[in-house]
Amino acid sequence: MKQLNYNHLYYFYLIAKEGSIANACKILHLTPQTVSGQLATLEDYLGIQLFTRIGKKLILNEHGKLVLAYAEDIFSLGHELLQNLEPSTLNQKLTFTVGITDVIPKVFSYEFLKPVLDGDIPIKLVCREGELDYLLAQLALNKLDVILSDCPIPPGRKIKAYNHKTIESGLTFYIAKNKVATLEGGFPACLNQQKLLIPGEQSSMRISVISWLKDNNLKPNIVAEFDDSALTKLFGQAGYGIFCTPTIVERHVLETYQVEVVGRTEEIKEQLYLITSERKFKHPALVAISEYSKVFNQ
Repeated sequence: MKQLNYNHLYYFYLIAKEGSIANACKILHLTPQTVSGQLATLEDYLGIQLFTRIGKKLILNEHGKLVLAYAEDIFSLGHELLQNLEPSTLNQKLTFTVGITDVIPKVFSYEFLKPVLDGDIPIKLVCREGELDYLLAQLALNKLDVILSDCPIPPGRKIKAYNHKTIESGLTFYIAKNKVATLEGGFPACLNQQKLLIPGEQSSMRISVISWLKDNNLKPNIVAEFDDSALTKLFGQAGYGIFCTPTIVERHVLETYQVEVVGRTEEIKEQLYLITSERKFKHPALVAISEYSKVFNQ
């Protein structure tokens, strides 16, 4: 099996990051001839050219961009390894990297993740956002400790990971204060013929809301849908339609936006899932979140 020379790879990495052999030499304290020779050795070993040479300039080609992406991951993990092997100090912090699906309301994520920073153990919280498929790929590469999602792992995904259902919340519906007088009857009948703003297709709550409306013979006028929950609230506050959020964030919504509660239902549940690569929680931050969710659900 071929064995990669990581010294050669590191020279390439610095040349690519610094933009030239001359700049890489300043960091390595080596002559241009030495560094250039090491780059040539790496290219010969791989059997490909990593740069397009235009005069004295080196420009990464497609092969070079691919190798650089791997090199960045390799040396980043190496740096992380060294940090984790340093002797423990009072000021040393554990890192907890969370991937958050981009359809989850920011305030919902905030409420859920607060226990990570409120605990006795110093923890550095790192939050990444994206679509679930992208985050699952990052979890598989050990770039995330956990994914916070509004739905479990979709069927058919070939990834070793586990779903942990945590917080469950009913929904609250809101209307702009200057539109309250347009409501007729009690909730939920008052939603009939009202303009409604619903979550976008990426949200699992969308299907639940539409099914609930149908089950209750409600026929509102759906005028818009949004992937961004904050944008939904701004349009709702401006009077463009009724909108809903998990009841857990109701207090925040009422304090932040000029809206009033139309009604609440427990027939629709917004759920949060933790998706991890291990069945049991070992990281202190995961344990803290788990304990918080148990208290919340009581």
